[in-house]
Amino acid sequence: MEITNANLIRLAGLSALTGGLCYVIVGVFHPANDPASVTTTSWATVHVIACAMSFFGLLGLVGIYARQAVKAGWLGLVGFILLSLWFVVVMGFTFVEAFILPQLAATTPALADAWMKIFNGGTSTLSLSLGVLPTLWRLTGFVYILGGLLFGIATFRARILPRGAGVLLALGTVLAPVGAVLSLSAQPKIAIPTGLALAWMGYALMTERQTPAADRNNQAAKATS
Repeated sequence: MEITNANLIRLAGLSALTGGLCYVIVGVFHPANDPASVTTTSWATVHVIACAMSFFGLLGLVGIYARQAVKAGWLGLVGFILLSLWFVVVMGFTFVEAFILPQLAATTPALADAWMKIFNGGTSTLSLSLGVLPTLWRLTGFVYILGGLLFGIATFRARILPRGAGVLLALGTVLAPVGAVLSLSAQPKIAIPTGLALAWMGYALMTERQTPAADRNNQAAKATS
């Protein structure tokens, strides 16, 4: 495949679509954030998928922003930076939960329990051993909500990608605090709208017919060479 701006944008759309679908899968199948779930196969599988969600979601977000950067303005830039930061931090947490936490649960259950309290609230005798991680996780909530809201509004105003996807992204992230009043098994479901919004934008980006000026310049250069 020839490397052109249009093809790179399409690949970014595929990444966003993949990341969004992974986020939906995580929301649907994520076990309850309970220490008893940590050693199950479903826990490991879901968190490996969550790692993929963070990786592909970040790559896809770059393409989504690049496609509408001019019209998205400062609002889109701030939203992009915040959401990118969220993907990076979540990648670190999910890597621990996929590959390290199950081993801790088998050898040091108290430390695994302290880790789970980062998400469920409360403290344990080993909470202090986690350092700044509980505070960092609490901050990601603010970053996620504000980043999704701003990026969703910017997408809606830019009128390049589907405006409905921008609305869904903004609503999906703003509704995140609702998870606090849900049961442990229902909390992950709150991620589904955001995953659908990301997948929707990715699909639109991947299937969009575009002839960027840079690609036309490439074609003209080849014609004259």
